Amino acid sequence: MIRHLLPPHADNEQASEYLRLEIGAKDPHIEWVVVRPDSLIDQSEVTAYQAFPSPTRSALFNPGKTSRIHVGNFMARLLVENELWEQWKGQMPVLYNRA
Repeated sequence: MIRHLLPPHADNEQASEYLRLEIGAKDPHIEWVVVRPDSLIDQSEVTAYQAFPSPTRSALFNPGKTSRIHVGNFMARLLVENELWEQWKGQMPVLYNRA
């Protein structure tokens, strides 16, 4: 239902599936990470958050919250922290605010 109600959502899913299935995690020329937030909220500052290899909650029945500022912080860290990039390269981590 979300795919039909929110057109950008379908585009995002198609793009991530293309990276996962067509490019793959070990392409010699293209490295990628797809950062997946849960229910986005606004926060004015970065606080504790966690990244997981896959969702740990039900998006419909028990969604987690992810601050937009945490998504931006994580993406910036991926660019400058090589160890973090290597940890998540070719993957689609899910971010959750830490409670």
